[in-house]
Amino acid sequence: MTTHTTRMLIIGSGPAGLSAAIYGARAGMQPIVVQGLQPGGQLTITTDVENYPGFRDVIQGPWLMQEMQAQAEHVGTRMLWDTIVEVDLSGPPFRAIGDSGDVYEGETLVIATGAQAKWLGAPGEQELSAKGVSACATCDGFFYRGKKVVVIGGGNTAVEEALYLTNHSQDVTLIHRRDSLRAEKILQDRLMAHPNIKVLWNKAVDHFVGGEKGLTGVALKDTVTGETSLEPTDGAFVAIGHAPATELFKGKLELDSAGYIVVQPGTPKTAIPGVFACGDVMDHTYRQAVTAAGTGCMAALDAERFVAEREFAASQG
Repeated sequence: MTTHTTRMLIIGSGPAGLSAAIYGARAGMQPIVVQGLQPGGQLTITTDVENYPGFRDVIQGPWLMQEMQAQAEHVGTRMLWDTIVEVDLSGPPFRAIGDSGDVYEGETLVIATGAQAKWLGAPGEQELSAKGVSACATCDGFFYRGKKVVVIGGGNTAVEEALYLTNHSQDVTLIHRRDSLRAEKILQDRLMAHPNIKVLWNKAVDHFVGGEKGLTGVALKDTVTGETSLEPTDGAFVAIGHAPATELFKGKLELDSAGYIVVQPGTPKTAIPGVFACGDVMDHTYRQAVTAAGTGCMAALDAERFVAEREFAASQG
């Protein structure tokens, strides 16, 4: 068992965690990033990225994360491969224990554990992922310009995704397993008023249909009659919400009703001074690589100020 100490401990290595590391390293915080179960975050399972600033051509998600990691290491970040299984937020120093048995201590803690899209678990879903099946209309809707698309779900996420997709498609279908939506009424009103959106009620996805060339349709089952049908489509967007990776912090930090870490509005500051949350673990609204990177930067700047203020106070004795 080894104890690793740093001025800034970062849990998570997606755009938020690595951006925090880059800013922290340049401020002399000697950050440690503990990478977790999915090094690089969700972008490592995203192929074409066309909306990250600075690249005129489509880039690959895994490549972008490799570059971010290399940049963080280049300016002095230590990358450690471990999965945190327990945290103690009674510090500073704040302590985290890895699956390896190693202990990580930081004068500040930056939580960047992210969130994962919820999937249906229907046959063909994973096989056709990035071949017509997606969980992010903002990320992938552009690739379906002028094509037929379906959105699966009935909450705010699904309605927002369906409305967004009308920017690219004249033929959007919302598929919902019940006979009414859970989304806010104003969103429902906008959806029902839109001429390019139709709704299929009481329909559940039985499986996704397609082959080597990608998705061709979704096989549906009526939740009332049991009748089966096929809805041809070029793209299917699963929009049943996201699950933030906050299991570690239950009972230790304030979480909202959906499990996201609560921060002071407009900042990455949690209720515990010196503990910061950035990226999708605290953002259920935007969930983009560029916004995650932005909040990672904010977390590092606030962490550096926190350490500087503590050191100044200690020097005044």
